[in-house]
Amino acid sequence: MAEEPPTKRKCLGVDCENDASALQCPKCLSLGIKDSYFCSQDCFKKNWATHKEVHKKENKTGYFNPFPSFPFTGPLRPVYPLSPRREVPKSIPHPDYAETGIPKAGRIRGNKIEQLDAKGQDAMRKVCRLAREVLDIAAAAIRPGITTDEIDEIVHKACIERNSYPSPLNYNHFPKSVCTSVNEVICHGIPDKRVLLDGDIINLDVTLYHEGYHGDLNETYYVGDRAKADPDSVRVVETARECLEEAIKLVKPGTLFRDFGNVIEAHAKSRNCSVIRTYVGHGINRIFHCPPNIPHYAKNKAVGECKPGMTFTIEPMIALGKYRDVTWPDNWTSTTVDGKRTAQFEHTLLVTETGVEVLTARKPDSPGGPIPLPAPNGTS
Repeated sequence: MAEEPPTKRKCLGVDCENDASALQCPKCLSLGIKDSYFCSQDCFKKNWATHKEVHKKENKTGYFNPFPSFPFTGPLRPVYPLSPRREVPKSIPHPDYAETGIPKAGRIRGNKIEQLDAKGQDAMRKVCRLAREVLDIAAAAIRPGITTDEIDEIVHKACIERNSYPSPLNYNHFPKSVCTSVNEVICHGIPDKRVLLDGDIINLDVTLYHEGYHGDLNETYYVGDRAKADPDSVRVVETARECLEEAIKLVKPGTLFRDFGNVIEAHAKSRNCSVIRTYVGHGINRIFHCPPNIPHYAKNKAVGECKPGMTFTIEPMIALGKYRDVTWPDNWTSTTVDGKRTAQFEHTLLVTETGVEVLTARKPDSPGGPIPLPAPNGTS
């Protein structure tokens, strides 16, 4: 899971650039529709004619788009209501933000990067092995017709079965146990009632908290045969996969954190893709997000170098179009500015004395995996 997003809400008024106030539509509140925030009473009245359509949809079908006036950049829409927050048994150790939503440990920022001792490294190996198991279970369930909320339930149950807390749950108030990012969603997609379609691509971003440590990984998967037959979808997914692989080859003591972005962007450009710049890889151990920051674009100014015992993620986000992003009014879902597709892959890595250990490495029976890029002009 990438570093935390902006916290301010945007007003739902059409073409309104203001941040929202605490004003919510009273009809939405009565119907149980959340996050219908506007900047002022005047803006709310101005947008009433279009906004009230959400109430009709709620009454007819039970499902609705909570942001009907938002200028979405692509065809994807949220499908609400969200399911109730899933519970984690008290017997399972919780991270410090589980109740309040505010991560205390990660608030102290600086450039000090922890180098784990042997005990800490073994703890990271264990949680990352469990995180891989959970991701593989969720990935095996991907098919046309399943909802992202059903995938969230699968992840949640798999975490509990492993005596683990799903790290995204209530992290800065994120409402679910996994991030499900479909098509033009770069990262932080919230699982909802939308059904996956044959031809979609979906990123599953899983993080577990187990015995005091976090393990984080994600992969992008093809939904049905249509996705695998779409040259652009294959190009962006396989390019993202290869960008991560190329960056991991550099990991060893002495490598500068800023160097990863040079390799990633060069490979992305060779496939006519761009690199998202807003979100970065991050340190991870007892804290979900901590130093170092790992930008994925070239000529960045990241500080520091790899040293034995460091654990961090590299998680390039690669787009078919422009690299800029737009965040939905839910304050989490980040999409490409032009609505074109994007893909991401992530591993948690341990720097060793001689190189790198991929703590979240795929297993021989892991679902997904690379497929050949389409040959130019349809030739084989």
